[in-house]
Amino acid sequence: MTPHPSSTRTTPREDGANPAVPALSGPPPHTAVGRSGQPALAPSWFAAVMGTGIVANAAVTLPHRVPGLRTAATVIWVVAVLLLVALTAGYVRQRALRLHAADPVQVQFFGAPAVALLTVGAGALQLGPRVIGAQAALGVGWTLWSLGTVLGCVTACTVPYLMITRHSFASDAAFGGWLLPVVPPLVSAATGALLVPHTPPGEPRLALLLGCCALFGLGLLAVLLVLSMFYSRLVHHAAPTGATVPTVWIGLGALSQAVTGLSLLAGAVPSVLSASYTRGAEVLALVGGVGLWGFALLWLALASALTLREFRAGLPFSPAWWSFIFPLGAYVTATGAVGVRSGSQLFGWAAAVLYGLLVVAWIAVAGRSLRHAAAAAGGWRRA
Repeated sequence: MTPHPSSTRTTPREDGANPAVPALSGPPPHTAVGRSGQPALAPSWFAAVMGTGIVANAAVTLPHRVPGLRTAATVIWVVAVLLLVALTAGYVRQRALRLHAADPVQVQFFGAPAVALLTVGAGALQLGPRVIGAQAALGVGWTLWSLGTVLGCVTACTVPYLMITRHSFASDAAFGGWLLPVVPPLVSAATGALLVPHTPPGEPRLALLLGCCALFGLGLLAVLLVLSMFYSRLVHHAAPTGATVPTVWIGLGALSQAVTGLSLLAGAVPSVLSASYTRGAEVLALVGGVGLWGFALLWLALASALTLREFRAGLPFSPAWWSFIFPLGAYVTATGAVGVRSGSQLFGWAAAVLYGLLVVAWIAVAGRSLRHAAAAAGGWRRA
């Protein structure tokens, strides 16, 4: 069968310049070039907003309170807001959407802007009132959730369609980035549950809850489908190397979002449905949540082992390291949710330890990213 004229086959390369890499700065293979001749700002840069936002949001979910932590989380949330505004303005200004949509690797990261919007919106609901007031924070939360949900649903439908009709892939082309287009509905379900109590009672509140449940099903089943393809690639072909390795962690983030979503949706049910549904939702959130948390733990072990293996071989820094941050942060929120719902001290302390690791990782990746961006900007100016 003759490939579509716009098809591009992506195959890993032994020199480490794997095209299946979140090119946050560019330009590796398939990275679009802007009209000025400089590398276009890739959508995968929004992973920095995702990672920064989850550091702030995860602090609110910890079962154990630490003095000053909420204030620090609020400052980090403000940083995420500013970063979101700057990246959105830069991406819109360069007008590279079609170039990235035609790229079989960059198109996978169209899910990152949607998750970034949703993450910052959730932070507005939980941390924003101290900065901009309750009403303004609620307005920002609703706006960002609506934009992120619409964009996420468009991405979840459009990217698979482009993969089927426009792009062609080798049997070993699957990588963690394939999860990003279908993850946003899961994040919408979890963050939308926070808006249920702020929705007028009756039909509007019921519609929002049921819509979030539908988004949860859409995202979870799509994630499991892609995870199976990715796992098949891992066991049937050579182990991932180079900057592809951090994207393995995206599977952890997807599974963890499912755990968090179950817990938050169960918490929203009592204000909408009868007591029988409340009991059923609580059971599902605990039993199903713990089960998915265990699957996520398996993926954490696999991702950690592959990462350690690559570090020993010499994993150079690249902005793809942001793929470590949001998934680990999502696992913190998932662990904290299970701890609160079950009353388990073990899960509560595990969430605290994981959060400490998250903060250390975020500081390291943010610092290296700033130096990387400064060096890239200097190179563009000289060019």
